[in-house]
Amino acid sequence: MISESRFVPALGLANSHAQTLFPTLNRSKPWVATRGEWLTTPDGDQLGLMTPKPVVDDPARPLVLVLHGLEGSVSSPYVQGLMEALQKADFQVAVMHFRGCGGVPNKLPRAYHSGESGDPRWLAGVLKARYPSTPLMAVGYSLGGNVLLKWLGEDAGQSPLAAAVAVSAPMDLLASSKRIGKGLSRVYQRHLLNCLARSLRQKATDPALAMAMPDVADSRLFRDFATFDHAFTAPLHGFESGRDYYARASSKPLLAGICQPTLIIHAKDDPFISHSAIPTEAELSPSTTLELSAKGGHVGFVSGSIWRPSYYLESRIPAFLQQFR
Repeated sequence: MISESRFVPALGLANSHAQTLFPTLNRSKPWVATRGEWLTTPDGDQLGLMTPKPVVDDPARPLVLVLHGLEGSVSSPYVQGLMEALQKADFQVAVMHFRGCGGVPNKLPRAYHSGESGDPRWLAGVLKARYPSTPLMAVGYSLGGNVLLKWLGEDAGQSPLAAAVAVSAPMDLLASSKRIGKGLSRVYQRHLLNCLARSLRQKATDPALAMAMPDVADSRLFRDFATFDHAFTAPLHGFESGRDYYARASSKPLLAGICQPTLIIHAKDDPFISHSAIPTEAELSPSTTLELSAKGGHVGFVSGSIWRPSYYLESRIPAFLQQFR
C-alpha cells in the first residue's frame, strides 16, 4: 500500500537540501550515553553493538535494532534522536555498527555495503538467543534501510523481526548512484566518498590488509560512486562488477517477499535517490506500507520551525512500532 504522509516541513526548511542538512547542523554532538560491545563474527571479523546506559533487559519491552546509514554510527544525530525517542516510548534499543564504522577499522579486507544483510541477520540471531522472550524489531536509515528491506525480502516468513521501518532507503542502487552524481547532490557524493577514503586509508595502514585491497592512495578511484563501487565494493565483497553489485544488492526486487509489518518512509524530493527507485504499489507486499511525502529531503523530515524544530521520524517510527509490541 502507498499512503500520503502527514509530514509538514518546518517553516523556512521546505527545500530538500535544507531538510537534509539541518538535523546534522542543529544537533551536531551526541547526547545519549552509550556503551559498546564488540562481537566476533563467524568469519573472524568484529561488529560493534552499541546500547544506551544503563542496560536493562526487560522481556516486556521490545528491543529495536537500529541500522545506520553510510559511514554513520551511534553518534549520528538521527540515531541519537531515535534512541532517545524509543526509550521514552518504553522500547529497548541497540545500534549495530557496520564493519569498520564508528572510527574502529575492522579486521578483514572486506567491510560493509548496501546489500550486507548477512551481518544484521547474524546479529539478530545472537540477540534472539540472548533474549528469547523479547520481541525484536528493526529500523534502518538510508544504506541501513536498503539492507533491512533486502534482509526482510530474503527471509520472508522466516524473519525473526516482529516489525520494521526503513527511512530514505536507496532501493534501486544503480538509479540512486546516478542521482547522487547530478547537480548539488554531488556535494553529498564528495563528502561521503571523502569519508570512505579516510576509513579505507586508516585500515590500509595495516600492511596485511593493504595488500588485499585496491590502491587506496589512488584518488581517481574515489571520483564517484560508480567508480568506487566497481573498484572497491565489488571485488572486496564477491561481486563481478559495480553493475553486478547494484543489481544484486538492491532491495526493490525483493519487496514483494516481505511478510512482516513494514513501513517505508520516503520523500519525493530526496536529493540522494532517483524517482525511479521509488517502488510502485504492485512491487510492495501486502504487509508493507510506503509512506510518501512531497518534502523531507534525505533522513530529514524536520517540522515545526527553524527556531523550534521537531523531528517527525522520532514520533512516527515509535508510533508505528507500538502497534506490534
